[in-house]
This record gives sequence, C-alpha cells and structure tokens, in this order.
Amino acid sequence: MNDRVPPTAPVPLSTLLRQPALGLRQVAGGRETDTPVYFVHTSEMEDPVPYLLGGELLLSAGVHCPEAAGAGTYWDRYVARTVQAGAAALGFGIAPVHETVPRALAEACDRHGLPLVEVPRQTTFTAVASAVWDAMAERRHHELRSLTEAQQSLATAAARPHPVPAVLRQLGQHLGAWTVLYGPAGPDAPDGAELAAAGPRPPREARKALGALAARLRSGPSSAAGRATGAAGEELLLTAYGLGGPAGPEDRLALGVCAPRRDGADGAIVGVAVVLLSLLTARRVVGAEAERTSALVRLMLGAEPARVAGLLSPLAGPPGTPGQPGHPGTPGQPGQSRTPGQPGTSAQSAQPGTPGQPGQPGTSLEPPEDGGLWTVVHGRRRGRGRDDGLLATAALAAGLGTPLVDLDGDALSALVPGEGEVRAQPGWTLGVGAPVPAADLTRGAADAARALRRAVAERVPLVRDGPARAGGVGSLVDPAEAGAHGRALLAPLEGAPALLETLRVWLSLHGSWDRTAVALEVHRNTVRQRIARAGALLDVDLGDADVRMELWFALKWA
Repeated sequence: MNDRVPPTAPVPLSTLLRQPALGLRQVAGGRETDTPVYFVHTSEMEDPVPYLLGGELLLSAGVHCPEAAGAGTYWDRYVARTVQAGAAALGFGIAPVHETVPRALAEACDRHGLPLVEVPRQTTFTAVASAVWDAMAERRHHELRSLTEAQQSLATAAARPHPVPAVLRQLGQHLGAWTVLYGPAGPDAPDGAELAAAGPRPPREARKALGALAARLRSGPSSAAGRATGAAGEELLLTAYGLGGPAGPEDRLALGVCAPRRDGADGAIVGVAVVLLSLLTARRVVGAEAERTSALVRLMLGAEPARVAGLLSPLAGPPGTPGQPGHPGTPGQPGQSRTPGQPGTSAQSAQPGTPGQPGQPGTSLEPPEDGGLWTVVHGRRRGRGRDDGLLATAALAAGLGTPLVDLDGDALSALVPGEGEVRAQPGWTLGVGAPVPAADLTRGAADAARALRRAVAERVPLVRDGPARAGGVGSLVDPAEAGAHGRALLAPLEGAPALLETLRVWLSLHGSWDRTAVALEVHRNTVRQRIARAGALLDVDLGDADVRMELWFALKWA
C-alpha cells in the first residue's frame, strides 16, 4: 500500500463483492487477502499514475483502449502503472466499449497481482462509489462505537483494586492480543522483567522479540514495531510502547502488544491504555513518598524507630516486583515497604520529636518561626470508604494544609505546623489537639485522641481540645502541687489504664453511658462495670457532682 493513503476506515473489497445489488465479480488478480479499499476513482486516462493517491478502486470502461487496440502490451503497461500508483483494485465496466473483460487485461492483472472486478452493464459507477461510501460510514461508526466501549471498560478497569492487571486484561480482550507490562532491565532480564501479562502467551521467540523491542525504548523512541511467527505459522504484529512518568530511561516501563491483526480503532484503544498505565505506574513514586511521610508522622508522635524503619529503608530486590509495594498493580500504602531509589528521609535523620523532610521536593517542614508549635490531628473515617489510599492521602493533605499525613486504613494522623485552623474534612471525624512544641507531641497526640473520642461520641465532624483559658481555675493552683494532688487522688487506679481512660471519657461526656460506649467502642454494660469498679477503688460516690468535678481536675493535673 502506498504511504500516501490517509488513515481512513477502509472497506474490504469482499464487502462490495457480497452485495447482490451491485453484481460485482472478481475475475482475475490476487485473491489471497481481503484487499482494503480507501477511495473510488473513475478515470479513462491511458496513464492513471498522476491521478491516483493510492488505495483506490479504479473504475474504467476501457474507453482509452478500443477493442481493436487491446493488445497484450498495452494492457500490461496499463496494469503495471496502476499497480505503481498504489491502486487497490481495478473495476472494469462492461459496455459501452467492451462487451466482455479483455482477456489480455485479465492476464495482465494475474501477472501483477492486481484484483480485477467485472462491473455488469446494469451497475453504474456512481452506484459502486455510493456503496463504498455507505460501507465506509458504517465501518467508521462501528469503530467509534468500539472505541467508546473500550474507553469505558479500560477506565472501569483502572478504578479496580488491582488496576494494572485489569487494564491489561481489558486491552487484550479488545485487541484479541497478548499484552504485557515490562519493568526495568536487569542482569537476570536484559530485555526487562514481565511485571504483569494477560491473554494467551505467544511462542517463546515472539515473546523474546517483543521484549527486545521494549528494551529499545530505553534509548529514546516512544514506540517500536516488529513481526513474528505464531505457533500455527501465522504472522503476529509486535508493538512496544514506552510509558511516560517521572522514572528515568533506565527505569522506564513499557507496554508490549502481540496481536494477530490490527483494526482501524486499535491504535486509539492502545493509546487510551498507554495513558492509563502511565498514570497508574507513575503512582509508585507517589506511594513511596506517602509511606515516608507516614513514617515521619509516626516517629514524631513517639513511635519506636525500629517499628517504622521498614517505611524508610530501601526494599531489597528489584523495584516493581509483582506482589511488592512498588509493583504498579499494587501501589504502596502506608505501613508497607518502599520502592528503592527514591529520595526521602533516612531512619538516622528522622528522630522522635524532630521535624524533618517529608520526601517531597520543595516542601520544608522546619519548625515555624512562631515558637515551633505543632497541631496534632487524629481522625476516623465515617462509613466504609472505598477510595484509593494515595488519592485520599493527597486530598487530606490539601484539606488539612500539611503534607504530614499518615493514612492507615480508616485511621488518620496528621501534623499541622503552627497554630493554623484545622477544618472538618468530608467523610472524616476529626479530633484536634492544642498546639504544642515539638518536644510535647506525645501530649498533643493524647489531646487529639481524646478530642476524637468526644467527636465520635457526640457524632460531630470535629472537636478541638483547646488549651486552658488564661485566668481559669487552673491558674490559681501551683502546677507542681496540683500534679501531686492529682496523682495522689488517682493512685488507686494506677496500673489500671482501662479504668482510668474510661473514667476520663465518661466525665468528659457528662456521665453518658451510651456516648462513652461509642467513644471507647465497647458495650455500655462494660462502661457501667468499669465506672463502678473505679468508684469502688477510689472509695467515692461518683453520683456527687463535687466528686466528679474534683476527679476531672485531678485527671487534668495528673
């Protein structure tokens, strides 16, 4: 086919031959393949080359060659020039000049492999052209519908829990192809590791050739194509596409497609898949930074370094290995190991209570100039969330005004620099502690946890645990004496943290059994039993308001 043929939807010549109203019949020329027809052109010129673009069904009644001049040399030269011009087929009209297809013309078409179609007397050339345009419009409509369906199914697959394998499966089903995602090359896989694949596997030689095409993409080109032979001897079309994203050439991923055929809409369908896979695999780096940020939040809130070191240390083995957090089909979540080679905070540099870098370029989390205060936020998801962990983390970071967000399932912890206002977030119940210095983050976390329990119990989206008001009762008592008094009063509950916490929550909720049970996530009878036990150990009447007030101050002072 001529390179000048535009990318329009062609009509197979067999489609025209099967239409009874036209009565067309192929009488000579190549019959092995279904010849695509892109245009219809009528010409009676002796030399058709200057008037053809390529891909045409050339229609002629032989007016340029009367029956007497129809020697074999003339028709051989005419067919040779028609083939040179890139015509798809020749349609020869019976009458008014020729009663039958000239024998020399048929022989010339056989020699040059040009399909020769007899157009009967009753069929006009206009009717043939109209049939081609109608079939082309119908085929184009079918391709657009197929493309729309493919886009919808690929987008749906990209939203599933394991999106990369799902997208590969959908792409393979639409193309009738074997699809594979290649990872970076390595000593054990010089052409790249197969991270995920879908569809019937082609022969080993075809897979090896496709892997080699994918390896070529690391040197710069965005795609590469080739051919291979299938198990049954059929020809296979091989294509590799580079996936965009932040990774360098040495870490570039590639999509490989091995298909027995290629339709008009297939290129657009593959284009959609390439965009989706580029977005999905680029999230490996985003997941890496989210995990390091989670580790930093946990360290600053007092977690033992050994328990979060896995989030900061490089993962042994090649990046992107299936089943590992860095694998594109399973983006990393907070609490999992990380993909190596990404910038971030080391376990040695991030110490409890010391602000560090979250691993995101351009973001500084040095203590603010207003005294180095931090606001701790704890949260609990309302209902059953199904959103993507990375997208949810990004949304919360934007809503809370800080990149230091640790999202672990339905639980949230965040550190907001300074004393900025923390606003309620859709789908979350939040408890906000009072701003504290970095050295007192553990106390701030405890305040935020208490505020969260109150918010859950009271069924409100956000509760703030503010600092003691200046000039309050607490300012009239020496802090050291108040602390000693509180510890002495609560000494009978020492060694019983459940009783102490239940008493604290129960008093903060004005003695409500139901709301205390909701806040502590226990049965209301458990709350009653714990409060009764605490009252017995303290040897006080918890029904007395003065006693409850004194215990509340003791809990705050202690």
